[in-house]
Amino acid sequence: MYLPSHFREERLDVMATLMRRHPLATLITVGNGGPLANHLPLLYDPAPEPFGALRGHLARANPQWKMERPEFGALAVFQGPQAYVSPSFYPSKQEHGQVVPTWNYVTVQARGKLVIHEDVEWLRQLVTTLTATHEADFAEPWQVTDAPAGYIDNLLKAIVGVELRIASLDGKWKASQNRNEADRDGVTAGLEDMARIVRGRER
Repeated sequence: MYLPSHFREERLDVMATLMRRHPLATLITVGNGGPLANHLPLLYDPAPEPFGALRGHLARANPQWKMERPEFGALAVFQGPQAYVSPSFYPSKQEHGQVVPTWNYVTVQARGKLVIHEDVEWLRQLVTTLTATHEADFAEPWQVTDAPAGYIDNLLKAIVGVELRIASLDGKWKASQNRNEADRDGVTAGLEDMARIVRGRER
């Protein structure tokens, strides 16, 4: 990832928060036929140090878990909030006109070794934790044990676990840091105006 210093985010807690708030990641691996990419929710665990691990599952029918080239490792990409930035947001447009459109976004990329898990109890613990995490805000959270045991047992046979043991983390917070204060204020105002328009159209 191209990462100018003014967009670099190195705080582990900040990157961890993004991965937890936006858990649907793009998992990328390399096989003999080239790169493979799939989208799946990944749970971030701060252990083992220093960077932690990501855990999720793929369908057993998905060929990605049978990596022909595991020596290349894996890459998980998390995408946070993003927005188009119009030159019209910048006061400097009126001053000198030397402005162009851009896109603001935040992202985290995690690289490391991908470990495959086929143990049924490992998978059961994973789906139980995934469910508890994503059902936590519901008034009546659904639990894995709410479904018939045999039904769950059959589904567990149809998936494999993936664990990315993180060797490096890169965070990019492209949020107009390269603009002056007036232009940054203009971006904030412009995006707030757009949010109000969206909210108004929803009513």
